[in-house]
Amino acid sequence: MDARPYRSVLYIPGSKARALEKAAGLACDAIIFDLEDAVAVTEKASARALLAETLARTEYGPRAKLLRINDLASDWGRADLEVLAETGPEAILLPKVGSAADVEALARFLDARPATAETRIWAMMETPQGVQNAPAIARAPRMAGFVMGTNDLAKELGARFRPDRLPLMLALQACLMAARGAGIVAVDGVFNAFRDEDGLRAECEQGRDLGFDGKSLIHPAQIDTANAVFAPAPEELDLARRQIAAWQEATERGEGVAVVDGRIVENLHIETARRQIARAEAIARLKEAM
Repeated sequence: MDARPYRSVLYIPGSKARALEKAAGLACDAIIFDLEDAVAVTEKASARALLAETLARTEYGPRAKLLRINDLASDWGRADLEVLAETGPEAILLPKVGSAADVEALARFLDARPATAETRIWAMMETPQGVQNAPAIARAPRMAGFVMGTNDLAKELGARFRPDRLPLMLALQACLMAARGAGIVAVDGVFNAFRDEDGLRAECEQGRDLGFDGKSLIHPAQIDTANAVFAPAPEELDLARRQIAAWQEATERGEGVAVVDGRIVENLHIETARRQIARAEAIARLKEAM
C-alpha cells in the first residue's frame, strides 16, 4: 500500500482558477482535481483546458494529485483522458466504477501512452454494483485506491442521511475490506455540512475507527480536523513505543508476550504499534516537505 498519508483528500473544481492556485498552499495530504460533479456541463471543455494548463505550470509539492475525469460513457470522459494524459498525471480517479472491466479499459488506454507509464488508477466507489464487485475492482490493473462516493451511493440506495451512517455501513465496510485485501488505500466519503466542525470530527472519528486512511473533503476549512483525527495521537505513539520496548525485553527473556498497562501485548500489537509510528513519521516528512 502507498506509504504516504491520505488524512485529508480535498476536492478542487477544475473550473475554478483561483481555487486551483490556492490549493498549492493548503495543508491537505492529497488533492482531487475534479472535472466531474464540481463542474457544470457548460464549463466541461474550458475546465479541462484550464486544468491541463494549471498542472503544467503549478507545483503542488508532495501532495498526492488525483484527477477525477468524467465517466468514460459520458460526452466528456474520453476527451478528459486525451488531453490530461499528456500531463503525465500521477493518478486518474475514475467515477461510477461498476466492475473491474471499467478499470481494465482505462488501464489499456494508459498502457498505450508513454506519458502515462507511471499513472495509477483510483476508483470512486459510489454504486451498488461497484460495492458488490469491490474485491475484483481492488485487484484490477494499476489500482491504487478507493474513494467512497457516499452522496451518490446514498442516492442509489434510497438511503436517508443519519449521523451514525448506519444505512451505508455495509457498503463502507465492504469496500474497506476489499481495499485492505488488495493492499490499496481507502478514503472515506465527504461530510456535506462543512461549517459543522463537531459533526465533521465525529464522522472522521468513525471513519478512522473503521479503518479508513483519511477523509475526502469539500472545503479547505475541513482540512485541519481531518489531519488531526487521522494522525496518531501523542498518547497512542507513547503507548506504541512502550509496547515495542516491553516486547523486545520479553523476547530477549525468551517470553512470547509482554504486559503494558495491565494488558497483554503480543506480536500483532507490535505490528500495529510499528504502523502507528511509521505513519507519524510519514506525516512529519510530508509536513517538512510542504
